[in-house]
Amino acid sequence: MRAHLDAEKLRDKGEGRLTREAWKIFQIIAEFVHGYEKLADVEPCVSIFGSARIEPEHPWYLKAQEIAEKLSNAGFSVISGGGPGVMEAANKGAFRGTGYSIGLNIELPHEQHTNPYQDVSISFEHFYSRKVMFVKYAVAYVVMPGGFGTLDELAECLTLVQTGKTRKMPIILVESSFWKGLIDWWQGSMLAAGTIRQEDLDLITMIDDTDEVVSAIFNHYEKRGFAPSAAETEALLNL
Repeated sequence: MRAHLDAEKLRDKGEGRLTREAWKIFQIIAEFVHGYEKLADVEPCVSIFGSARIEPEHPWYLKAQEIAEKLSNAGFSVISGGGPGVMEAANKGAFRGTGYSIGLNIELPHEQHTNPYQDVSISFEHFYSRKVMFVKYAVAYVVMPGGFGTLDELAECLTLVQTGKTRKMPIILVESSFWKGLIDWWQGSMLAAGTIRQEDLDLITMIDDTDEVVSAIFNHYEKRGFAPSAAETEALLNL
């Protein structure tokens, strides 16, 4: 009898948990739908990643701002994480230009707060739905120095391009002195061990000059245009 009661308690507890998880799915769907609706008409976009901990007077902040402003004036919308540091610099630069400044904000208990330089501001509770918006509407990724979050976003972009889940596009690392150690490790450890191939490393370009960042993006699309092909559109639909 006791075992029967315990089983009932477990079943009841499990049903309650599943009910909450099932309703959570609708919250996640709502984030995707809201993001798709808000970003559908702002292409082409460039996503800029980087540290939230960089102060406005820092050279990396100023460089991110300059890159974003040049991209904005060249006809791109700029997507950032919507918070402080490099994210703020990217939004500020884009806000000064002629393109849209887009912030994909994440609700965190510490560190993240929304910067005021956003034409389009979207808030997310879940990292994974936010990450889809970063990559779905981008024609290029510009990666400034950052921490674990920046590395996570870089790895996500590389994985999606490497596996063909999204189209091949420029993945530009800015500040070669910061990234060189990581690239050396990829070459000396991962490439040497055969866990990646040379063509995987070729997906990345390191550029320090702000004008060259913009030129590299235009050069990549010079012969094909920014619009995705039919196959690329299908891949993005299934992202």
